[in-house]
Amino acid sequence: MEMVPSEENQLVPKEGMFWSCRQSIFDEMKKRFSQIENASEEPRVLCLVQDTTNAKTVNERLTLNLPASTTLSKLFEDVAHKASYVNGTFDLAWGKTGDMGSLDPSSEMSLTESGFEPGKRNFLQLTDKDGEQPQIASDESGTAGSSGLDDSSQERFIGPLPRDGTVGCSSDYSSPSYSYSSILNKSDTGYVGLVNQAMTCYLNSLLQTLFMTPEFRNALYNWEFEESEEDPVTSIPYQLQRLFLLLQTSKKRAIETTDVTRSFGWDSSEAWQQHDVQELCRVMFDALEQKWKQTEQADLINQLYQGKLKDYVRCLECGYESWRIDTYLDIPLVIRPFGASQAYGSVEEALQAFVQPETLDGANQYFCERCKKKCDARKGLRFLHFPYLLTLQLKRFDFDYTTMHRIKLNDRMSFPEELDMGPFIDVEDEKSPQTESCTDSGAENEGSCHSDQMSNDFSADDGVDEGICLDSASSTERVLKPKVPSLNTSSLTFELFSVMVHSGSAAGGHYYACIKSFSDGQWYSFNDQHVSKITQEDIRKTYGGSLGSRGYYSSAFASSTNAYMLIYRLKDPSRNAKYLDCDDFPEHIKHLVQREKESEEQEKRQREIERNTCKIKLFCMHPVKMMAMMENKLEVHKDKTLREATEMAYKLMELDGVVPLDCCRLVKYDEFHEYLERSYEGEDDTPMGLLLGGVKSSYMFDLLLETRRAEQVFQPYKPGEVMVKVHVVDLKSDTIAPPVSIRAYLNQSITEFKQLIAQATELSAETMRVVLERCYNDLRLLYVPNKTLKAEGFFRSNKVFVESSESPDHQVTFTDSLLWKLLDRHGNTIRLFVSLPVQSPGTNRTICQKVGGDTEEGSKGNRNSVEAILEESTEKLKNLSLQQQQGSSTSDSQKSSDTSDFEHIESPSPSQEPDSSSVSAVVAVDNRELENRIRAASGGSGGGAYSDPETQFPGEERSDSEVNNDRSTSSVDSDILSSSHSSDTLCNADSGPIQLANGLDSHSITSSRRSKANEGKKETWDTAEEDSGTDSEYDENGKSKAESYYLYFRAEPYAQEDGSGEGGQKCVLVHVDKRITLSAFKQNLEPFVGVTSTQFKVFRVYANNQEFESVRLNETLSSFSDDNKITIRLGRALKKGEYRVKVYQLLVNDAEPCKFLVDTVFAKGMTVKQSKEELMPQLKDQCKLDLNIDKFRLRKKTWKNPGTVFLDYHVYEEDINISSNWEVFLEVLDGPEKMKSMSQLAVLTRRWTPAQMKLEPFQEVVLESSSVEELKETLSEISGIPLENLEFAKGRGTFPCDISVLEIHQDLDWNPKVSTLNVWPLYICDDGAVVFYRDSTEEPMEQSEDERNELMKKESSRLLKTGHRVSYSPRKEKALKIYLDGGPVKDPGQD
Repeated sequence: MEMVPSEENQLVPKEGMFWSCRQSIFDEMKKRFSQIENASEEPRVLCLVQDTTNAKTVNERLTLNLPASTTLSKLFEDVAHKASYVNGTFDLAWGKTGDMGSLDPSSEMSLTESGFEPGKRNFLQLTDKDGEQPQIASDESGTAGSSGLDDSSQERFIGPLPRDGTVGCSSDYSSPSYSYSSILNKSDTGYVGLVNQAMTCYLNSLLQTLFMTPEFRNALYNWEFEESEEDPVTSIPYQLQRLFLLLQTSKKRAIETTDVTRSFGWDSSEAWQQHDVQELCRVMFDALEQKWKQTEQADLINQLYQGKLKDYVRCLECGYESWRIDTYLDIPLVIRPFGASQAYGSVEEALQAFVQPETLDGANQYFCERCKKKCDARKGLRFLHFPYLLTLQLKRFDFDYTTMHRIKLNDRMSFPEELDMGPFIDVEDEKSPQTESCTDSGAENEGSCHSDQMSNDFSADDGVDEGICLDSASSTERVLKPKVPSLNTSSLTFELFSVMVHSGSAAGGHYYACIKSFSDGQWYSFNDQHVSKITQEDIRKTYGGSLGSRGYYSSAFASSTNAYMLIYRLKDPSRNAKYLDCDDFPEHIKHLVQREKESEEQEKRQREIERNTCKIKLFCMHPVKMMAMMENKLEVHKDKTLREATEMAYKLMELDGVVPLDCCRLVKYDEFHEYLERSYEGEDDTPMGLLLGGVKSSYMFDLLLETRRAEQVFQPYKPGEVMVKVHVVDLKSDTIAPPVSIRAYLNQSITEFKQLIAQATELSAETMRVVLERCYNDLRLLYVPNKTLKAEGFFRSNKVFVESSESPDHQVTFTDSLLWKLLDRHGNTIRLFVSLPVQSPGTNRTICQKVGGDTEEGSKGNRNSVEAILEESTEKLKNLSLQQQQGSSTSDSQKSSDTSDFEHIESPSPSQEPDSSSVSAVVAVDNRELENRIRAASGGSGGGAYSDPETQFPGEERSDSEVNNDRSTSSVDSDILSSSHSSDTLCNADSGPIQLANGLDSHSITSSRRSKANEGKKETWDTAEEDSGTDSEYDENGKSKAESYYLYFRAEPYAQEDGSGEGGQKCVLVHVDKRITLSAFKQNLEPFVGVTSTQFKVFRVYANNQEFESVRLNETLSSFSDDNKITIRLGRALKKGEYRVKVYQLLVNDAEPCKFLVDTVFAKGMTVKQSKEELMPQLKDQCKLDLNIDKFRLRKKTWKNPGTVFLDYHVYEEDINISSNWEVFLEVLDGPEKMKSMSQLAVLTRRWTPAQMKLEPFQEVVLESSSVEELKETLSEISGIPLENLEFAKGRGTFPCDISVLEIHQDLDWNPKVSTLNVWPLYICDDGAVVFYRDSTEEPMEQSEDERNELMKKESSRLLKTGHRVSYSPRKEKALKIYLDGGPVKDPGQD
């Protein structure tokens, strides 16, 4: 372009040139806009791609919205870019059609030409190619999508990596300072990973290290398994052999280790136990040696890994040396010496300290056999022989005696790539082991010279806590010995090839291995299923520590990812082996490789079948098996036709021989709404994959195998129809028939709907009334002829009741009609199982109440049977009355004169068997009058057994709290719990037919309904009753509170199938309207229990057979639901102002200070002395405690803590707050009561004697004020400790405030600087506080280590029994074991 100078001497284009350039730009922009406009008009194809190559991504979909002209090759590129895969390493196939042929990745055909539909969803599946998983795309920047890290990260963590579906490691241990050069998969590295079962990363690290050891791998291949001699499942060498072959030949990214762990005898629980990798190495080597006995590999472990060292003691006076030779498989190197503040900086420094001798002097002098006296000596270790494979364990796990916890030492310790062990070998001993001292001490030490013993422990303490070394040489002796040139130095150079890294803390973490391949010298990171290349810099980052100083606290701020085990190989060309190639495998290994390939191919085919298998729920109403809806899972290949799937479902539901196959069909079904969505007419040859919408992990619908009789014809079900269950109601017989299913359309009118019902039920449509149950508490009469079903609230599945008759009930308002009343009762009736006391009479009788008018027909004929029930109950009461009160008499004339009052009661005739049938009856007699009759039969109102409300049954059953002390402490008011179970009333719709009175078929709906009978009715809640937590059955005038509107109640005998009714206990099955109050319910149960409602208690049975008493008599049974269980127990029920109280004995100096005694009743306004008088007979009778009223006290109980002492003149509800299910302590006094006033304070004190390491028994101290000075003076007086030396501390936790004698001296807050007890930090404001005291001049008893350990065990056992947490107790770990016989033998009696 020609340029001209401007005024500012800058070159600018000529004007013509400028316009020419601008025009060309406009033309280019116009062209682009045209392209965009054309693209916007072009149809687009929506592609939904499901990645089935990975379990993690199988439920995820990739969405691409592409122009219809896009080619298939471009589609593959776009999918590869979006899924972060390498293009060409995966296949795409159709996801919803029967043809699963793969798309051509090189085709230039457009999407529309290839069968894609614009404007619709096109489902594709991304699958493996040639059995290999897709390669994950990576670039130089390292932003691979598979890393699981942020794409913007320029560095990759060396570990641990996030793993798919595993729990063994946490990303919390990842350190951003460690990086991979790249994240590669198997095809790039050539190595296969191992799947982490859960927490088996330690196993994976060791297995990969052994696999990458040529000498071990080759020797394992040379071993041949004899199947005739051993089970391959339990053979450890065989399973290792298989695993190594798969690691070498498999095409998978990672393989499982479950077969190996199964050969160890481990179950699935072992996968959740993390162990130490060094411990696993030792145990596995032991197991292999046992398995390889009498084979060529019998001495393989010793040849590769075993070294020798000399443990010696040399006298410094005469030079006499006593020694023994030990063997080792690994060398444990201390990171930080015991008691030292500085860690060793390198492996060489730690090795030098390992062989540095220790001087035995002073109290540790050595008894010399030659000098015949104790002399100063030098004790140490000398290496005599190094193994071919040298294993170094860096002892990073230690024990902190200050905190009494295990810790991990993260200090920096460097290690060389090549380690020269020449300076550490004892050349003289190696040349001439028979030294001067051996002649004298050889016989003496012959028994202790274990030349064949493998040992890696050099400290007696190592056996107690793995990973702890207690060598305590002084820091002045820990100096590096100058390296002495050795003739064998060149032959003792070791090459590092494996670093096992631990990331985490002593409580847990993650292992992975950094291993160098001897094939190419490249380092790789084997992190479970992830294998990647790493560099020398990455290895150096596993040294641990930080860049700061090597101070005492440096470990706390260092990286938690560091080397734990190092494995070196001797550099010896004559011995260094190479990995065996597949061509060089022994014959038995080649056969094994072929079998594994066939197995892998079979697994691949099976996986392909699984991937194309539809799994869906299948239901069937079995015509024989109790007409119950059976459920199963249908697994059918997507290419199978509907006809073939029907045959499979037919066999699955076991209908062969019951129903012909041609009388069965599969239909689309919605189990939740019990709705038949559609049938598949004419689609018998359609593939199931197409009918079900493809292969999915779950479906939004189910399948129903529908059956018919031979003469019937299947009804077609079309989409858009709704299903209606029609119940026919017969007002004459008060019955509701089982449902008849019909299908209708939402746009149908009510008139058309009635015609449809008339065809199905043969009822008259003109007189038909249809009632829709829209929801659980709403009945709606459908009376508008032209209104549609949709407008009336119909849904996919509906329930209606129909009645068609000439009854005048049609003229009555619906809510006043008999139809409404019957439906209302039907919806509110529940079924309860009631267990009666053993003494109860007449459980084979039936009493019913029903809504409606009274009928006297048949009442006279049944009157005598009802009188028999009441007479039996009266005899029961009379006998109990005679046992309780002398002088009471029974008036037969009075009883006979009142028989006319029962003329409204119906019962079975005397000629019938007592339990032959259940008869409906109308109880029109006032329940209060019924009780009066029973009382009169017991001897009149003046001397009857129940005239005194405080009278107790001699045969009263004890509650569960008395029988089971464990449950007594968790007893709560059942009515409080009932609110949390209110949701139970919203279930069980159509749970099955329940025959009610007169054959009423109750497909019961257990929710509340609006009851017209309750409209305008005012519920009577007595404020005093609410306050007291107990409702009375009677008002202040003594009249019954039972409702005048009688609700449905019907009972019949019931035999328990589970056998729980054995031993004489009887049960009744009760159908009752759940709007009935508990008071009325109890009164209806009176004839079956045999006593009045005031003399028995109702317990609701919850899960795990827990029972809680129901006491709120004015509350209804609305919280109950079908098939709830109720237990009736004899005993006086609570009246207004009464409270049930549990009494426990307080035993302050017993191991179990809280012991349950009795259940009793306290009343509002009663004094403590009166309650004690009431208690005394119960204690004597039930607990064999014969107490004088002045020899025991009652006091508050809060959980297990004793509280306020109740004085005899205190009044309940005035001086003492009381509540339902209250609990109190009863404390037996050693002497007269010291507490006289509420201003006093009772404190429980306990002396601590450090000199004896002992706690004295509790002793109560009564203070006149809250003065600390008074407390100390009182303690000084009773103990004899001088006031100036007395120190005290408040106990912690729940009574009795147990604490270990090893902790009490320093852990409690002794001698707080306060003047009163009711301030911080004491806060002693109530009776029952625990105070420890001691003599400050008394020093703790001196103990040896053994004595301290013994005391620690005793204290741990004592405190664990009392539930006290022992802070110094080490973490319990499951021992690592490998079982050679296939598994542990479990104790059958073990829990």
